[in-house]
Amino acid sequence: MNIEDIVIKKELRIVFMGTPDFSVPVLNALINNYHVKAVITQPDKQVGRSGKIAKPPIKILAEKHNILVIQLDKIKEQYQEVIDLEPDLIITCAYGQILPEELLNYPRLGCINVHASLLPKLRGGAPIHRAILEGYSKTGVTIMYMAKGMDDGDIIAQKELEILDNDTASTLHDKLSKLGSELLIETLPSIINGTNTRIPQDSSKVTFAPIIKPIDEKIDFSRTSTQIYNQIRGLNSFPGAYFTLDGKRIKVFESTIVEEYFPEKINGEIVKIYDNGIGIKTSNGVIKLTLIQPEGKSKMSVKDFLNGMKETIIGKIAG
Repeated sequence: MNIEDIVIKKELRIVFMGTPDFSVPVLNALINNYHVKAVITQPDKQVGRSGKIAKPPIKILAEKHNILVIQLDKIKEQYQEVIDLEPDLIITCAYGQILPEELLNYPRLGCINVHASLLPKLRGGAPIHRAILEGYSKTGVTIMYMAKGMDDGDIIAQKELEILDNDTASTLHDKLSKLGSELLIETLPSIINGTNTRIPQDSSKVTFAPIIKPIDEKIDFSRTSTQIYNQIRGLNSFPGAYFTLDGKRIKVFESTIVEEYFPEKINGEIVKIYDNGIGIKTSNGVIKLTLIQPEGKSKMSVKDFLNGMKETIIGKIAG
């Protein structure tokens, strides 16, 4: 690196905006390569049943490096605080709020975002979960210019990632976060010197990834085994797919597809007990559940769950 590059990196006023764990590796890579003037994140929030106040993960990292942290409830009303920092470049990653046009138009180098999908596919707040839920075989990360609409700005760079059959939302989250941090550092020099590409998104190829809702969490055993398998791993480790048994909610975190058929049984019926799981009939076979969390209890293997049962559950219906 020559002296000119060092001076540019030192004098460049970068403001980073992010909140959850996903954005931590991205900010960390940025800190290791550039001067970050400030970090904008969401306010501290209560977590868990205890109601304990917790800092956003991105705030913890920023404080560790003595970076100014500003927490805003409503960026649309409080954006002037960011403009007052006079940023040359704003970088967002899973910030959680839509930026107003006044802020988008301010930095001389623009506002860019690290998004966890291959845009224009999976625009929205849950691209990692939805990629698995929808059975995608690949996904990736996109560095993009931000625009007024949700995730509809011009594409600067992309990097693809294969989704493995055993990937969960948790493992894919970590892979994409790392990939996003690497791609951002690779792409920033071209953004700074104005040589980057700028490709409009193809509106005919747009798909959406809305945030996960309670209706997405309940398992419908009238669906195929593959669809249910994707649902279970797509919601692992949070919030978790679930079904009910004897009026109690049971979350499911691991499963396998079994090539067995019970045409005389009804969908959702518990048809077989395996050494390490419970077999439940689906529309086209059996899904074997192996790691669960009964209501009010910790995660456990199905084997341990069955050891605590006083009666057989064969023939019961999972709702």
